Amino acid sequence: MSTLKEIKDELNDIPGTYVFTKERARLGLHLNLFFTSLLKAANREEFLRDEKAYLAKFTLTEEQRAVVLARDWTGMLRLGGNIYHMSKLGGTDRKTFQYMAGCMAGMAQDDYRAMMLAGGRPLAGNRSKAEQKPAS
Repeated sequence: MSTLKEIKDELNDIPGTYVFTKERARLGLHLNLFFTSLLKAANREEFLRDEKAYLAKFTLTEEQRAVVLARDWTGMLRLGGNIYHMSKLGGTDRKTFQYMAGCMAGMAQDDYRAMMLAGGRPLAGNRSKAEQKPAS
């Protein structure tokens, strides 16, 4: 039987993956509240008029503000963003989940789509960070 720590360590060992744990939920609470605010058309319009001013309404860290402004989708996940809440920002920008996933995978949307249609990312080298070779 695995301990909770062992399970979390195993989840954190998956390359490029940020599992939405209760710790990450706490970290990203205000970030996700911002994303959810974009459900309302008036809020989307206000955000698009002046992104920095709109973000100032939320209790975000400077790093959270920066990743939103840069549309750093992976950075948003790392800082507690939940993909389903983040999709409100993607929708505000008229971007698809496929586009967002491609960005997080470091790929163009069409390349990401082709990879997924071909069966997805290969398992070799993608199961554990320990499997990955350091960049030379």
